[in-house]
This record gives sequence, structure tokens and C-alpha cells, in this order.
Amino acid sequence: MKRGKNFEAALAKVDRDNFYNLKDAIALAIDARFAKFSESVDMAFNLNVNPRHADQMVRGAVVLPHGLGKEVRVLVFAKGDKATEATDAGADAVGGEDLVAKIKGGWLDFDKCIATPDMMRYVGQVGKILGPRGMMPNPKVGTVTMDVTRAVTEAKSGRLEFRVDKSGIVHAPVGRAGFSAEQLYENAQALVDMLEKLRPASVKGKYIKRMNVSTTMGAGVRVDTAELS
Repeated sequence: MKRGKNFEAALAKVDRDNFYNLKDAIALAIDARFAKFSESVDMAFNLNVNPRHADQMVRGAVVLPHGLGKEVRVLVFAKGDKATEATDAGADAVGGEDLVAKIKGGWLDFDKCIATPDMMRYVGQVGKILGPRGMMPNPKVGTVTMDVTRAVTEAKSGRLEFRVDKSGIVHAPVGRAGFSAEQLYENAQALVDMLEKLRPASVKGKYIKRMNVSTTMGAGVRVDTAELS
């Protein structure tokens, strides 16, 4: 594939043979960008896990201290007092079977789904729609819960859900290019810390094998994982 002049100029700023500490890698990724829009700043982690083994399926969520820099539309499946609680917490859409029907009809104007446990029998009807989009409520990441206020507040403030793919890689955004380098570093460190906490007990040796950071269209910068376990 032929690369544009802007990309080549950005790539020239990055020493492809060097590994940078996380803070420097983020600063370099921001400096090496060339797009005229506020790109996402993304991280990729190559983990020493085999996702085909249930005990090595790394999946979780973390509330980033500075959010993701975008508005998050939250849908909550709840009824009664919990529906009122969700509305008061700032949910964009609240309901039950009515929302299921709308989703079946093609409505998807939301980014995150939360459900109380009693509503999952209805939510399951649209699992094949929500699942592939990564929006199916799941108790493992706190989106099936009775603590609706907390779930909605966290989703609105920058709660990031992530999971390892079949090749052992976790891809996740940590903010926007318009953030300060310090904000991005603190978000990235929160994600790294959470991944470390989720290290499967069965993993032997180095857990995070490789890590890099990049903007949406920018060059990838390799991060030194020497200090990680």
C-alpha cells in the first residue's frame, strides 16, 4: 500500500527500533499525528493468554479518570423504582419490552446498555443484535446490576469495557488527541493497572508481551514493557 507524504513524515518521527516508556510513547504518538480532526488515542496489548481456555479469557472494565472525550448515550432496561433511578442518573433511554421491540425494529441510537437482573429475560431476545456490537449487558463487567445509579454515572463519565480477542490482543481507546499528554497517560495507566489485576492465575512468565500506542491514523509507538510483570 502506498503511504501518503503526511504519514511518512509522521512515521519518520518514531524510531521503530526503540521502545519508549509509556509517558514518552503517548507524547510521541500525539506529536507524530497529522490528521486534521481530533483522533482517538488507542492502545493495543498482546497478552500471553490463550482465549480458547475459559480461565484465560481476559475481560473487564475500568473507569478512566479523564473519560473518553465523547458523549455516551446510555440505555437502561429497568422498571419501577429502578427505571426512575436510571432516569434520575441521566440515562438517555429507559424501558423494558418497549425498548426490546424498538431494537428489533432497527433502532440503535445508544452506545451502552445496562440492565437490572430481572430484565435479562427480555434483553436476551435482542442478544444477537447487541452481542456483535459489544453492547450486551453482562454481570462480569458490571452492566447487569441493581446499582443502576452507579452504572449509569460510570458509563457517562468514561467507563471503558474491554476484552481480549481470539488472537490474544486487547484493543482499547484511552482518550482523544485533544487531551493533554498527562491526561492520556493517567487514562492509559489506569487501563494497564486493570489489565494487570485481571492477569489469569494460570499464566506463566511475562503477561503483557507487547504494547503500543497510536492515534487513529498515526504511526504506532512501541512501549517498553520491561517494568511490567
